[in-house]
Amino acid sequence: MSTSTLAKAPVHNTGEDFLPINGTDYIEFYVGNALQAAHYYQSAFGFRVTAYRGLETGIRDRTSFLVEQDKIRFVLTSALHPESPISEHVRLHGDGVRDIALWVDDTVYSFEETVKRGATVVKGPEVKKDDSGRVVLATIATYGDTVHTFVQRDGYDGVFMPGFVARSNPQWNPEDVGLRYVDHCVGNVHLGDMNRYVDFYADVMGFRNLLSFDDKDISTEYSALMSKVMANGNDRIKFPINEPAAGRKKSQIDEYLEFYHGPGVQHVAMATNDIVDTVSALMKRGVEFLSVPTTYYEELTARVGEIDEDIETLGRLGILVDRDDEGYLLQIFSKPVQHRPTVFYEIIQRKGAKSFGKGNFKALFEAIEREQELRGNL
Repeated sequence: MSTSTLAKAPVHNTGEDFLPINGTDYIEFYVGNALQAAHYYQSAFGFRVTAYRGLETGIRDRTSFLVEQDKIRFVLTSALHPESPISEHVRLHGDGVRDIALWVDDTVYSFEETVKRGATVVKGPEVKKDDSGRVVLATIATYGDTVHTFVQRDGYDGVFMPGFVARSNPQWNPEDVGLRYVDHCVGNVHLGDMNRYVDFYADVMGFRNLLSFDDKDISTEYSALMSKVMANGNDRIKFPINEPAAGRKKSQIDEYLEFYHGPGVQHVAMATNDIVDTVSALMKRGVEFLSVPTTYYEELTARVGEIDEDIETLGRLGILVDRDDEGYLLQIFSKPVQHRPTVFYEIIQRKGAKSFGKGNFKALFEAIEREQELRGNL
């Protein structure tokens, strides 16, 4: 269907934010086995399967499970045939993020405006319909094999979108662990490409550079990286972009690029209102996290001031703390969630702070380097 057939008066801000985004609609992972991945996210992270598409719903090339927790939606998709682009994605990258989908008021407007500014088209506007209404989708490319799909769902009241049917397991509904929404998604790109994608998000999508970190901010004795955080107008979407920097040994970004075989999403940060309860629950379910030396907590109060949480408890769990001018945050990082040292998760609780834990960078990257050394990749 042509874009002119779909077009309507755009609903958007009158200020500089030409591309209003309501939030992260979903994140789609291409995985080797969607059924088993769905079970993992239920049992380990407290998600619940709510929808499905596949052979039983008339879809012949892929199987997808939608798992949800509060406002977080992950779509876990596997190919049904070896010649599929999904199979090729998994062969090259392992399990990884294909699509960071963005919830917008007007897909056609969002698509046409970004393409006009230089976006690469992956798929033009398409209307999907069923008895519950319609969803309008369009997709553009970003770094590596990652894409952004604009999702307009104001005319839809079904389970997720056309092509999916409701699915649940009444015999097994694990409790959630308190994860609430996607706080940010971090991308890793090759040396020299960070500013290219910073410019992409600024020029094509109207984002601004919220924060910048150089190799003096993010470095250890052995390795370093550089990062710039891009954010949309209302700050509901935040994309830090990392590139490696020169160091004595291989950085975590170099390791990721080697085993992911190119740029991609390094980690997804998920917010909670009670990080102690959330991390405690995740650990009981077998999720493994990076650990930092106990000396980190001996100096914590002097560095960040008084906090509400018990420092002994934070130390036992390995939760990091940092403060900015507006408050403080608590964060912790999982180990990679597959056999390749690529995708992992951050759990974050913000108590006023809008930053990204600059004061924790050294301790965090030293912890990552210890894991790299065990893998023989430092």
